[in-house]
Amino acid sequence: MKNKKILIPLLLVFVIFSCSKVPITNRKQFRMLPNNVMMSMSLSNYKGFLSKNPAMPASNSNTAMVKRVGAKISTSLTKHMKETGHSKRVKDFQWEFNLVNNKSVNAWCMPGGKIVFYSGILPYTKTETGLAVVMGHEMGHAVAKHGNERMSQQLIIVLGGASLAVAMKEKPEQTRNIFLAVYGVGSTLGTLAYSRKHEYEADKLGMVFMALAGYDPAETIIFWERMSSKGGAKIPEFLSTHPSDKNRIEEMKKFLPEAKKYYKAS
Repeated sequence: MKNKKILIPLLLVFVIFSCSKVPITNRKQFRMLPNNVMMSMSLSNYKGFLSKNPAMPASNSNTAMVKRVGAKISTSLTKHMKETGHSKRVKDFQWEFNLVNNKSVNAWCMPGGKIVFYSGILPYTKTETGLAVVMGHEMGHAVAKHGNERMSQQLIIVLGGASLAVAMKEKPEQTRNIFLAVYGVGSTLGTLAYSRKHEYEADKLGMVFMALAGYDPAETIIFWERMSSKGGAKIPEFLSTHPSDKNRIEEMKKFLPEAKKYYKAS
């Protein structure tokens, strides 16, 4: 009987959010966590991370590139979301872009558009367009609210379906670790991260977002083929949850004609 009392509210939550669709892909998704709570956790953990990992100065040329690419893509995608009736997806976003001096091959985006690139990924992105591939991909995760989906799943699996408020009160450290792992925050990516479904979707959204900002989405395929060639014993951490397998690259190739529709060279 006790289990039924827990499951019924959860099922009602799932029904409520089942009508939510991801822009561009139109995939139905289930999200059970309030946006304002996710935003609050994001800001707190984001500030905590930067307090221990200071952002590189704006005068640094690579920092300037990260901020420039971020500003271009976020401006374009925000405009597109408004024009296509998805303004609620990004209405509370306050985009921020930072580069930290860390050799890990990593980048992540928290709810609300808090994005951090690690200097270790720059040898792989190589160019501004290559960086736009990763930037668009991470923004794709944020706009699609994949973190909310993933954390909702983990609260059910790991904490028995407890609400976020209860989880934070009774198991704050475990809940925080789930949040950080979902968003890949740390010197290495978290073990939870996103599902293959989410990665494929972020690829597609990222291709459209970079195209809207004037970056050629065809570079996405080139970038992931380059990343794939780095596999084996020395596989970069970025690939541990961002698989660059043959099937994934093939999906990008299939989607490229659609992404090209949004592309106008700047």
